[in-house]
Amino acid sequence: MAKGPEPGTKGAPTKLVAQNKKARHDYSIEDVFEAGIVLTGTEVKSLRQGRASLVDGYADIRDGEAWLLGVHIPEYTEGTWNNHAPRRVRKLLLHREEIVRLIGKTKESGTALVPLSLYFKDGKAKVELALARGRKSHDKRQVLAERDAAKEIRNAMGRNAKGMRAEGRRARR
Repeated sequence: MAKGPEPGTKGAPTKLVAQNKKARHDYSIEDVFEAGIVLTGTEVKSLRQGRASLVDGYADIRDGEAWLLGVHIPEYTEGTWNNHAPRRVRKLLLHREEIVRLIGKTKESGTALVPLSLYFKDGKAKVELALARGRKSHDKRQVLAERDAAKEIRNAMGRNAKGMRAEGRRARR
């Protein structure tokens, strides 16, 4: 019985390596891009083990090229003298039109390129970049309050549909 395409072939499922959940909290995301990453052999092996951190990472555009900075990919444990530096600057692979568009948008004050996730797609390492605007602390609190209110409404409607009161007891008819 076929389970789907073999890993490394077209249509293979994506394997998530790392996520930056704090970025969605600290920034309001305006646009999302997918970019390839130029990696060394030991970096790929370390990523395949699921070891990476995007917490302090950001992307920058210098001389018409996109670079990923601050991302921590730990050294490969089985690596030899040929191992990589954990926080080295890595080149991102984007189309020229995307880079030009990002240059224009990052010139605006308050916008940044932030990595949201790192994953393998069709056997190649990819990073999901977000063009994001920083949130102030009162904005973060407001977003959390809105999210909590929406959750309470969903729960109340679910209880109402089941014939339950807010106290959690069965409604008498």
